[in-house]
Amino acid sequence: MDIVVCIKRVAATDSQIKIAADGKSIDPAGIEFVLNPYDEYAVEEALKTREQFGDSSVTVVTLGSQNAQKELRTCLAMGADKAVLIHDGGRAYDAYSIAETIAAYLRSIPVSVVFCGKQAVDGDDSQFPSRLAELLGLPCVTEITKLTLQPESLSAERDIEGAREVVECPLPAVISASKALNEPRYANLKGIMAAKRKPLEQVEAEAIEPATTTSSLTLPPDRSEGKILETVDALLDALKNEAKVL
Repeated sequence: MDIVVCIKRVAATDSQIKIAADGKSIDPAGIEFVLNPYDEYAVEEALKTREQFGDSSVTVVTLGSQNAQKELRTCLAMGADKAVLIHDGGRAYDAYSIAETIAAYLRSIPVSVVFCGKQAVDGDDSQFPSRLAELLGLPCVTEITKLTLQPESLSAERDIEGAREVVECPLPAVISASKALNEPRYANLKGIMAAKRKPLEQVEAEAIEPATTTSSLTLPPDRSEGKILETVDALLDALKNEAKVL
């Protein structure tokens, strides 16, 4: 089985974000970049799938700069067999052009199943898995909490409002992983050393124009200091005259 995992390099959520001088991007100085947390669940499920089927391989793919090699090596240390960096050439990308670029690469290799995190914690738009599946002409099941794979089909559970949905579809397919799916493994010293010898391929991305552009980027306003209200009357007055929600 040819298993692919799509990952992304993102700023750690506890980083102190600053706006770059152009007013349209973040300043990377002093920021720690990590493997997108939701992608860790996708990598773990891919590794479990390889263990289930035996004669399988796990390839991790990302679109980014040379710096993204660090996150790819993290996945190799976890146990992935191969990594592919689609070099972005310093161009700006959005959800549309990212999906188009990665889909173009995946059409060139054998694919049995594609795992993704349900969203990236920087953009938080959750568009990529569905866009990728549409471009590849594959079925897509998003935000799964449980997965049962057969050689030619899958059964997955996903939470919906007030219930749990069970979905079945044929393979190949695109699957996005939620936090409830598994517990990602840590890379041990043996895995870290082995990752240095595993193949990391680099290819140039196609020049695909994004469908959207960023005109400006601003940080959210500082929150005002909270206060303690000792009576219900004081709370009602604050809701009416300060928050103006009553």
